[in-house]
Amino acid sequence: MNSFMTTRSERWNSIADDGVDVLVVGGGIVGTGIARDAARRGLSVVLCEMDDLAYGTSSRSSKLVHGGLRYLEQYEFSMVFESVSERRTLMDLAPHLVNPLGFLFPVYQDARKPLFLINAGMWLYDGLALFRAPRRHENLKADKVREVEPLLDQRNLKGAPLYYDCSTDDARLTLETALDAQLAGATILTRAKVTRLLKDERGLVVGARIEDPSGELASREIRAGVVVNATGPWTDDTRSMSHVPGEQFRAVLRRTKGIHVVVPAEKLPLNHAVVCFHPEDKRVLFALPWGDRTYIGTTDTDYEGDLRDVAATSEDVHYLLRAAARYFPKNVLSADDVIATWAGLRPLVAPQDSSVGESAVSREHEILVGRDGLITIAGGKLTTYRKMAAEVVDQALNWMRLGGKLQKTVRPAKTETIPLPGGDGWPEDDNHDAVAAQVREASGGLLSQETARHLADTYGMRAIPLAESVRETPAKAKPLVDGRPEIEGQVYWAAEQELALTVSDVLIRRTQLFYRDLDQGLGCAERVAEILSDSLSKDGRWRRASVEEYREEVDRSRRWRHE
Repeated sequence: MNSFMTTRSERWNSIADDGVDVLVVGGGIVGTGIARDAARRGLSVVLCEMDDLAYGTSSRSSKLVHGGLRYLEQYEFSMVFESVSERRTLMDLAPHLVNPLGFLFPVYQDARKPLFLINAGMWLYDGLALFRAPRRHENLKADKVREVEPLLDQRNLKGAPLYYDCSTDDARLTLETALDAQLAGATILTRAKVTRLLKDERGLVVGARIEDPSGELASREIRAGVVVNATGPWTDDTRSMSHVPGEQFRAVLRRTKGIHVVVPAEKLPLNHAVVCFHPEDKRVLFALPWGDRTYIGTTDTDYEGDLRDVAATSEDVHYLLRAAARYFPKNVLSADDVIATWAGLRPLVAPQDSSVGESAVSREHEILVGRDGLITIAGGKLTTYRKMAAEVVDQALNWMRLGGKLQKTVRPAKTETIPLPGGDGWPEDDNHDAVAAQVREASGGLLSQETARHLADTYGMRAIPLAESVRETPAKAKPLVDGRPEIEGQVYWAAEQELALTVSDVLIRRTQLFYRDLDQGLGCAERVAEILSDSLSKDGRWRRASVEEYREEVDRSRRWRHE
């Protein structure tokens, strides 16, 4: 398989002085999607991310690929149709990462809408999916609900439709999109902060200046036929770089914060995701099974603070725990049950009416082309990232054609049919256990069945060469945390094949130990730093700084406890 053993320095310095066709600013799910689409059309592409891939919103979502059932109530049928269509596509492109999940929608006697009307909505939801949902919905009576989800409050329960969307690992979906962009020829630069947009004598954006926050690499300029701003919550900050002094600047975003809490599955064992309406404000929430964990979310509150210091508050956490207590009175959760929290910002397009409530702000996206040629993508949702990316590249091509900057033949991207790297070769019957058996065999039997399945679900078919590296170096089979399936080989792989540069990159976004380990990975942080320093040729001072940076991330996740 292709290797990404080129060093960050080599990637940084490999960009031609005469520039590239497309410079993408932002390494979230949309930015990497744009880079993939553009590269697969045959364009030369550089993507610059100021931190790590999926550092912001794209690793802090509800981790769902869904059609947006609640948007039916707002008559946003086109959004639902596009979302359910893309859900099907992503299941084909990344079957190891996008997996069907049953959602129970309990309806009680005091519900705002009667059961028959909700059942009708389910038929519409399936119909908009052209009846290609992972499974067709069922209408469960109250006694059947008691059987399939015994912890759910049964008092005054009328019934519960059971419908299907998909769960995902949002950070890894972003990563694999970036890796595929790189396979297609794009250059992916992390820790590459854009500090200035370059303009020509006509005032048109023609590139950007990037700096290495660590100071290890010299700042440089990248020329480009078109620059795309895909910076999520930082959208307006990036747009301000192209702002002409004296002209009025209009912000396009309304940022809202969403938080989730993680608890041990034995504290709240669920067989399905459960749709909940908060008893206080009727906001839609979810309680979701997550292997040996369960997580609950999300909140939706306006946010105006530091974009790099987004955290759950005590009020946020207890808001979710109160909702869980209402729906699962037999297993009331306490603050002591919370292992971890995460908090992210939704980069929503600001409505004209500022009085619109947070949850009512549309999730539609908007593409803005400035007079100086800066293309900005704002809003949208994870599920439709591939379609959004294609629209942005279409706009970029139009701009370059108008400016006479497109001197090559552009081919179809085919991003809807070319699988992401881990999905290439995945069995048509979606048999995860069969892939896990191949992974275990490739390791020479050094990996347990649990670890082999974990690697198959995480890396897809890329787990096989990872397992082969374990066979070659048996020490890599050692668990990072005793009793858990994550292994040291994943850290080497993250550094060598997945552009990871720090302990946080590995423990938060390449693995999920930050969320899943009872100690949030603190016990193995030193060992992870040691492996990374060996792989990346770093010194002891770097190791200590990387571990400290990770501890700060864990502290931020736990800050609510000290309020």
